[in-house]
Amino acid sequence: MALKHKISKTCGKLGNVPVIGAILKPKPKVAIIRMSGVIADAGMKRGGISYHKYRSSIKDAFDVFDLKAVALVINSPGGSPAQSQLLGDYIRRLADEKDVPVYAFIEDVAASGGYCLACAADEIYGVSSSIAGSIGVISSGFGFQELIHKHGVERRVHTAGKDKSFLDPFLHEKPEDVLRLKSLQEDLHEIFKDWVRERRGDRLTGDDKEMFEGQFWTADKAIDLGILDGIGEVRSFAQEKFGEDIKFAEFTPDKSFMPSLLGMEAKASLPDDIAEAVETKAAWARFGV
Repeated sequence: MALKHKISKTCGKLGNVPVIGAILKPKPKVAIIRMSGVIADAGMKRGGISYHKYRSSIKDAFDVFDLKAVALVINSPGGSPAQSQLLGDYIRRLADEKDVPVYAFIEDVAASGGYCLACAADEIYGVSSSIAGSIGVISSGFGFQELIHKHGVERRVHTAGKDKSFLDPFLHEKPEDVLRLKSLQEDLHEIFKDWVRERRGDRLTGDDKEMFEGQFWTADKAIDLGILDGIGEVRSFAQEKFGEDIKFAEFTPDKSFMPSLLGMEAKASLPDDIAEAVETKAAWARFGV
């Protein structure tokens, strides 16, 4: 911190010298972190958003010299609650340590975990057609018990621990499993709601049934409810707030996270890739995008 102060002080003095000043005088900057896709562990999803995938980019963004703000550009239908929380907590910790404001800008969608992530910002903006909200928890799956029965397939399950076959898709759904799942969902829902209340505070104007039951809205309605702060796009917002001379530094995850389509691993996991593509498309389709 002391070294950074000395460099800044030296640059400031040299900035008064003609020609040298034009070169060395630091330009104020806004760091932009683009976060797009379903939120899931990096080991499970090749695309999308995860703590492991974005951690270095977030750290680098907060280390920018003469940083005025960090902007999160978010386009996500949601995903893992744990990954959303890890990312949000990390962003808040760095923002507090560096004393730097954070702004979120929604493109198409910031829903469920995507909105949870947006709440890491001090203020949240979108364009008029942006969709925000879906403050709830969802779990979905399939039941294949009739299919395997029709084809003469016998399902054999042996467990040590009566709950180890919890919601097995090849067995009939048990009422006690559903009750247990709903209990887990309620716990996660409370964590989500507490985070939104903590981050949005008195800006929230709707009641709990209106805001916290999974509904989502376009920007104008979301602004009325305090879910968003206003209409804005990252570059025009930054120029208006910090001046026309503001510079932008963009950060995206390391390319090593993107697998080669010709690699053996990619070929071997083709069924997984197809299933992931269907799941991802379904997540986006809920919001008409």
